[in-house]
This record gives sequence, structure tokens and C-alpha cells, in this order.
Amino acid sequence: MAELVSIASQIRRDIVRMVHGANSGHPGGSLGCADFFTALYFNVMKHNPAFNMNATNEDVFFLSNGHISPVFYSTLARSGYFSIGELATFRKINSRLQGHPATHEHLPGIRIASGSLGQGMSAAIGAALAKKLNNDPHIVFSLHGDGELDEGQVWEAVMFAVHHKVDNLISTIDWNGQQIDGPTDKVMSLGNIRQKFDAFGWTTLEMNGNNMDDVLATLNKAKSLLGQGKPIGILMHTVMGKGVDFMEGSHEWHGIAPNDEQLARALAQLPETLGDY
Repeated sequence: MAELVSIASQIRRDIVRMVHGANSGHPGGSLGCADFFTALYFNVMKHNPAFNMNATNEDVFFLSNGHISPVFYSTLARSGYFSIGELATFRKINSRLQGHPATHEHLPGIRIASGSLGQGMSAAIGAALAKKLNNDPHIVFSLHGDGELDEGQVWEAVMFAVHHKVDNLISTIDWNGQQIDGPTDKVMSLGNIRQKFDAFGWTTLEMNGNNMDDVLATLNKAKSLLGQGKPIGILMHTVMGKGVDFMEGSHEWHGIAPNDEQLARALAQLPETLGDY
């Protein structure tokens, strides 16, 4: 457990340094999801950094809210998909690490482009059905933003997954209550997201996404509920900007970069545990 917490701290350091270095990017949601990514890639998911695009004989993850690419890139690099040093190229000209993940540069670990919100669950469902057709017993995971639920395609996919009994899928919603224009309740009230997923017929869980014990326990519980005819939805409560006090809970840090002084303040709160790139 302590090892995972240490990894998450380093990933948070990577996030703020990457966004500062590019003077562009999305630190808030990335910081909030660092514990989830750490638990998933370093404990829960059975994956292979050698990277098979078709994801046969391994678990697979799809990031739908692609703007939180900093946490995804750091996690992939720290778990062996590509060089940690490449993180320094984030959002630079000709870099493989663009602001939203893309597939045209064949970056290991990236299976879909996710710049446009709302599409990731459809892709994840397709991959899950393909695994069923291929008698592959592995799991498909996906992550989505709560603000992303404004997209109608998400709900079409939610309905489709139940009808087709896609019970090898675990989809997590980052329920931080913030999106680019402000609190989700003010932009487009989502109501009780759990009640919505329950009503559609999913098996639904909730967890504190910034507590490593709870993240691990809930993800493993979700795995135990697979194969029962229903997709699994996890409503993950996080704090946007988690780990950096002046960023926490504010939609203003959805998509701006820290300046030099703010970077120093942020890094002072985040222990360097694995070595900076």
C-alpha cells in the first residue's frame, strides 16, 4: 500500500511539471485521478507494457476524458510502456505526447484517440464484446469525467451495455463535481449519477478515489461481480487538484498551467519518490 501511495505522489509531481513545462494542459482532473491510475496499472489490471494493439490475452483500459492525458502519460511511462524521459516532451512540437491522446504516432498504451468527449464508453463496450467473441476472459476498464456525462452518446452506450449483457466491463466515473466552465451542478445538473446507473440496470458501486485502500478494495470488488450479466459502474468521488492545496476543489485548475512560483509550491507538497524525469 505504501508503495502505491509513493508512486501516486511521483505521478502527481510528473503532472504538475509536465503542464508547467508546456505552459498548457489539464492538471486538475489529472491530480484527482492519480490514485486510481496507480491502483489500476500497478496492482489491479493485468497488462503488458510490450503493448499489443489488439489487447488479446490481457486487460485493457480506455481513457474517455482524454484531456487528463498528463496522468495517463505519467502512469504509462512509470509502468514501462515508454521512456520516462519522454514526459519532458509533453505538448511539444512533434511529440508523441500531445494534449489529448492520439494513435497516429503509435504511442504504446494508447488504443483510441480521446479528444472528443463522450466516445470512450462506446469504444470500451466494443472491445469488451470482442473479448467475448474471442473467448478472452480478460477485463475492459474505462474512465469518464462527470461533466462528460452531458454527452448523449454516453447514455446510449450505457443502455446498449445492459441490453447486450456486457458483463466484462468496469466503467468508472470521476465524480469531482467540476468541469471547465464551473461546478457541474451549475453547468448542467447531473442529479444523482448512481441512481441513473442503477435505473439503467448496471451494478453500481461508489468509492473515495483519493483513498488508496478504498480504490483497491472497490476495484477488486468490481472484478468479483463480473460475469453476472451486467456491466459494472463505479462512481468515484475525487477532489479536483488533489495533493496541491491551492488547486484542490477548484474548476479554475481544470485547464491552466502553474507558473514558476506555483510549481515550486506544488512540488513542495508532493514527495519525490521515484526520481523526476
